[in-house]
Amino acid sequence: MIDGFPGKRGRGSTRQSFSLWLCLLVLLLLAPMSARSQEAPAAQFQEQVEVHWVLVPVVVRSPRGYITDLKRSDFSLTVDGRTVSLASFDRGNDAPVSLVLMQDLSGSMGIGNELELSRRALDCLLAAHRPGDRWAVASFANGQVFVDVPFTSNLGAVREAIEGFRAYGKTALYDAVSWLPKIALSSESNKRAAILITDGVDNASTIDPGTARGQVEAARLPVYVLGFSTGTPYALDPEGHKIYRYADLLNLLASLTGGSYYPVSDQDQVDAACRSIVQSLRFQYVLGFKAGGRGVDRYHHIEVNVDRDRRHWKLSFRRGYQGPPPLASP
Repeated sequence: MIDGFPGKRGRGSTRQSFSLWLCLLVLLLLAPMSARSQEAPAAQFQEQVEVHWVLVPVVVRSPRGYITDLKRSDFSLTVDGRTVSLASFDRGNDAPVSLVLMQDLSGSMGIGNELELSRRALDCLLAAHRPGDRWAVASFANGQVFVDVPFTSNLGAVREAIEGFRAYGKTALYDAVSWLPKIALSSESNKRAAILITDGVDNASTIDPGTARGQVEAARLPVYVLGFSTGTPYALDPEGHKIYRYADLLNLLASLTGGSYYPVSDQDQVDAACRSIVQSLRFQYVLGFKAGGRGVDRYHHIEVNVDRDRRHWKLSFRRGYQGPPPLASP
């Protein structure tokens, strides 16, 4: 038992079923959260809907590195092409981060040294821990997703779970991807993210890639993907077909949520990817606006720009949200 939460997976402990985990997750979602991190349940068209916050994490890079001195007035945000006033703005590398570590434990991860490289990646991320940071560990195999450690600041519990990882069974990658949005509300922090570690193989999912892509659009946190030997989504064979069939989904998952996709195959690439992820999280701006206007509850497209001379700058941010329209600007 960790922090009073049953269902920890470690050496010799019994894994919980996905249905039991889902019940436990519901309890987490009912826990008190800061008003700024809440988002209202889905609603049909009605005259008034509950007002809630939409948070948009943004990372800004230039060829020389991360841009860390931007102010609220430097940003502009549009929803479905219309400018929205920012109601909140957070920045600074001292803000705590809530991070979900999601590990593929399918049998293919046990081939070669991929599971060892996974542990190295997680150790590298934990080494960047700062006071106030919180961690959760989840894993998936054989069509099921497990919460091994719920959000905690207890690094010993996190490391124990990681050391207990064992590869087995088939991979249901698409099913696991569709689960990711459900974790967004289980953290109180404005700065939060998930890291998915997988070899990209899928041989057991009950949903197709298109359905998984639709689920990804509902994610409310950046997802960073470490893909072991998953390759680039842009490589084509002589006939113009994709060489790496799973790279598209992984890259899309990262880009739509404001994260990044890292195809890795050796220790140096893993270390470089983890350093990049840590920097992105520490130098993350969080823009917030209020939603709850009259209209249909649907998916809304988000665009963020920086009102500066930003030649060669790259912005990473979530591409949309599911819910009511933004409130009208005063």
